[in-house]
Amino acid sequence: MKKKAIVIHSGGMDSSICLALATKEFGKEHVLSLSFAYEQRHSNELVQAAKICKVWGIDHTVLHIECLHEITENALTNKQTRIEHLAGQPPNTLVIGRNGLMARLGAIHAHQLGAHCIYMGVMGIEGANSGYRDCSRHYIDLKQAILRIDLDDPLFEIRTPLVDLSKKESLILAEQLGVLPFLLEETISCYEGIPKHGCKVCPACLLRNEGLQQYLRTKSDSR
Repeated sequence: MKKKAIVIHSGGMDSSICLALATKEFGKEHVLSLSFAYEQRHSNELVQAAKICKVWGIDHTVLHIECLHEITENALTNKQTRIEHLAGQPPNTLVIGRNGLMARLGAIHAHQLGAHCIYMGVMGIEGANSGYRDCSRHYIDLKQAILRIDLDDPLFEIRTPLVDLSKKESLILAEQLGVLPFLLEETISCYEGIPKHGCKVCPACLLRNEGLQQYLRTKSDSR
């Protein structure tokens, strides 16, 4: 099974927009959706990732890295921990090194499949608003440089098409791609696994819902 691109796909809005972008560029038969099972707080996002891929006709694979919960403590891998975001600190949903680990595993798999790029739905506002240190292009550039050495592939890319966008702008992009209504219904961003508007209090829901309100206001103002 040869591919041209792998998309690190959580089943959330941002990574699903990346999946739509990759499919538009390379064609669905040349794209692989790669999800990770790491004993996360809920499995609903993996169910939705599989559903989205089935509807869009895209191959989907799940890699299991359950060891994460054995070596780091956070609210995403410990269902008993209450989600908190204290002032001046990153939220306790930060999984140290998660994006870097997923990028590395995705790159290794991409190399095996003949692909020279992976997509990740990281957004700079996640770092700015939530303190996620692995959600900047600077971080991704450093990771990309190391992976080019590991793979002996100077052309290898980690593509982050949403990294400089606001949530509102990412929704506008999804609208332009013709997938926004579907993704609003089928993606799960909520850390508690609640669909659509989610729990309305976790960091992911706050960002998604604020962006959606801004998008809807823009649409209303343009009428």
